[in-house]
This record gives sequence, structure tokens and C-alpha cells, in this order.
Amino acid sequence: MSDTYKAKVNNSFEFEITKTDCLELDAIKPSKTTYHVLQDNTSYNAKIIGVNLAKRSYTVLVNEISYEVAITNALDHLIKEMGFEVGIAKKINHIKAPMPGLILDISVSEGQEIQENSPLLILEAMKMENSIVSPRHGVIKSISVNKGDAVDKNQLLIEFE
Repeated sequence: MSDTYKAKVNNSFEFEITKTDCLELDAIKPSKTTYHVLQDNTSYNAKIIGVNLAKRSYTVLVNEISYEVAITNALDHLIKEMGFEVGIAKKINHIKAPMPGLILDISVSEGQEIQENSPLLILEAMKMENSIVSPRHGVIKSISVNKGDAVDKNQLLIEFE
């Protein structure tokens, strides 16, 4: 794989950065998120003010002007060519029982909007209570079980819209 990165700034300006470019950069890092850069006898103060590692994007303040920067490498481009998206989590549309058990409680109702990690239900299995939480933000489309129901492994419990 190549040591070349592609940077896209504000979804319009795109350029390549090589490992050599990085090594030759005249930059000082005074703190964890700030940099002082000299380029062609011009001084730039840069500060990273936002990071989205899943999308490999950064919000950078350069001399008090904000820029959105997305950085990709050769592997990212190869994965995209193969039809996959980099950094995008699988969208889960249904919750299935991870093991056989008994539904002790259901904390949501159909049509309810929920946040990621919100409790959905409690499944008792092997004398242990297992709290099943939402893997994503969404709206409950349907609930296929009731409190007190015995469920099998991989049985549909909840669907998202």
C-alpha cells in the first residue's frame, strides 16, 4: 500500500499528502490539539476542534477560519472500489434474542423514539438478568414479545423503523 493520503477540504478542494510531505513540514505542536506551521515564510496557527474517527474527518481552525477535512488512504479507496463504505457502522433494524430465556420486562413501546444505549428489555437466561439496550438511535416499529414470554435463541424481539 502507498504512503499517500488524500485530503478533501470543505468537500471541494482535494489534494494528496505523502509521507515525505509530512516529514518536511515545518510544524511545532505546543499542545495536544494545536500546531504552529510555517509554510513559504507564512505562519499558520492550527487547532483541531472536532474529530470523527469513524468518518476520518476533522474540523480544523486555521488562523481563526474553520475547515472540514476528510483524510483517506489507499486502503480506504480500495474498500470503496469494492463497494463497501469505510467507517459506516452496520445499521441494525431488529433485535433478536442472544440466548433462550424469559422476558422479564419491556421498557419501550411501539412508535417510541429511543436513543443509542437506551434500555429495551430484560431477558432472564440461566438465572441471570440481561439488559438488552438499543444499538442505535431510532423508532420502535414493532415488539414481537410480551412480558413473561419464553423466547428461543435468535427469536425476533424488537424491530426498528
